[in-house]
Amino acid sequence: MSKKIRAVVLGATGYVGGELLRLISAHPDLEFAAAVSESCNGERISATFPNLTAAYGDSCFCGHDTWIDEIERGSRLALFSAAPHGASAALIAKALTAAANKNVEVHVVDSSADFRYATQAAYDEVYGGPHGAPELLGSFQSGVPEHVADVGAAHIGHPGCFATAILLATVPLLQSGLTDDEVFVTGITGSTGSGRSPQPGTHHPERHSNLYAYKPLAHRHAPEIAAMTEAATGRKTRINFVPHSGPFARGIHATVQAKVSKAVSSEQLLGVYQDAYAGSPFVEIVTGTPRLKNVVASNRCQIGVAGGEHTVVVMSVIDNLVKGAAGGAIQWMNRLWGLPETAGLTSAAPGWI
Repeated sequence: MSKKIRAVVLGATGYVGGELLRLISAHPDLEFAAAVSESCNGERISATFPNLTAAYGDSCFCGHDTWIDEIERGSRLALFSAAPHGASAALIAKALTAAANKNVEVHVVDSSADFRYATQAAYDEVYGGPHGAPELLGSFQSGVPEHVADVGAAHIGHPGCFATAILLATVPLLQSGLTDDEVFVTGITGSTGSGRSPQPGTHHPERHSNLYAYKPLAHRHAPEIAAMTEAATGRKTRINFVPHSGPFARGIHATVQAKVSKAVSSEQLLGVYQDAYAGSPFVEIVTGTPRLKNVVASNRCQIGVAGGEHTVVVMSVIDNLVKGAAGGAIQWMNRLWGLPETAGLTSAAPGWI
């Protein structure tokens, strides 16, 4: 039996699935077992992701009923789900049953929204329900790795890309006690954040050389961000979020503003963030303003700050597909299995994308 942990990706044909496969192929402790996609069952992985040809050769996608055949009885399994919101939970439940039947030890990291809420009622209120596997909610925990000291669950619901960028910027600010309990967020995301299937808002002629807001103050991820902010800080926070579609493929730039009761200098604020992330290998606090091209295709987050007499500003940049999804999922899986948190995530990213 392999000493490495077998890795399976559900919903493997989307952008997040492709990034998971890329990261798994270079991970020192994970071994690829299956890429699951009913729509592409039997087709080569390289036909969907030509950039992965060298890593996966003739390997093919498999169906939801056959991937378990690739997993040895009594082995260890890292199960990643990149399936859509509303569909992921049921697929995970089925996969956990299959793993249990072969006495396979398994941890799950889900990149959809299905396990970001602690209760079915909270999920149903935002997504309209019903939840695909409410019996599993108690076995999942959600949050960014940097804000969770102790993992108290077997599985993780990844917060998502906007939430990751905003939480990394917001939580230390609220923990500092320098601001009130309301923040104003502008987030700009690349077109890959809308998924692989073409939509009017991600069609290149519409997106190129363009910038526009969508769902201002009504984005469905805002309640998730508020809930995870409260869990990390103990402060009930109002999140005023205005997302924007940017004219680039990858990355998120989030700008967080909050009021202060007395003047806060940039140096004071910089110290807050340096202390907060002193032990976080993927968060870099910079002087000046962070830039997307410094983090794209990596699992890194750059944060910059600006103090003021009445307000403060925190800027956060991440790659939406890596730190905001696949890379964050790998980081969590490393934690769940007791591996070095940086395993498989330290390769230098390309510049000038």
